[in-house]
Amino acid sequence: MSALRGRRVVVTGANGTFGKLLGERFTAAGAAVVGIDLVAVDGPVPVLACDLTSATAVPGAVAAAVDRLGGLDLLVNNAGVGGPAPAELPPDEVVARQLEVNLLAAWRTTAAAMPALEAARGRVVFVASRMAVLPLPLAAAYGVSKRALVAYADALRLEVGTHVGVSVVYPSMVASPIHDTTAAAGLSLQGVSRLEPADGVVTAIVRAATARKAPRAVATTRRGRFEMAVARHFPSVADAMVRRTVAARLAAGAFTDAPLAAGMVRRFLS
Repeated sequence: MSALRGRRVVVTGANGTFGKLLGERFTAAGAAVVGIDLVAVDGPVPVLACDLTSATAVPGAVAAAVDRLGGLDLLVNNAGVGGPAPAELPPDEVVARQLEVNLLAAWRTTAAAMPALEAARGRVVFVASRMAVLPLPLAAAYGVSKRALVAYADALRLEVGTHVGVSVVYPSMVASPIHDTTAAAGLSLQGVSRLEPADGVVTAIVRAATARKAPRAVATTRRGRFEMAVARHFPSVADAMVRRTVAARLAAGAFTDAPLAAGMVRRFLS
């Protein structure tokens, strides 16, 4: 944590579950932190208001944050949204929103911050998801957007990696409002994806930010490392694991009353 003392940090999605914890952890370690989110907050961790899906608003908000900090050593792209999106159905505004926030907002923010990061030989950390490597049904937009985010991080690393460290952190499911819309649609992934503590995710992000050399991929738990390894090296085994778990949930009556899951339920029963 001593490596954070004096570091200048910008965190997107600063008003969310991870964002608040990151702000507290970074400031406690002696870093100067400015957040960016939809709603401004005037507090120990100041948050600037910005719609990260706006191509015109992002550069100004990032410039204001960097100016307030006097430079930039670390950008944490933490902003994200979820929502139900079965892959068999046409993409709708829920899908578009997840692609905008989870991928394009991070791209815009990173591009705006890159001159300051390069000048400081800084770091950028992307908060992705285990679903970027181990997809789950009924949440296609989230998995697609997070996998695309990883692809963006990989391309960015090839372009700027000599001067800016690029890391991706892969949390699993954490109890937070990001899952509310999915649960409201009757598509909760409880029992399919295992919950993990938010504090552990924050610790993994700090680990990525303070490592001597920026790590490429950071799992948040031992189980996460195992799942990522299986998904990358034995994809058919990973598919079988997910199918078996989902079949058990369907057999127990899960998703029966969820219209968006009607196709899965019908095929399971036929």
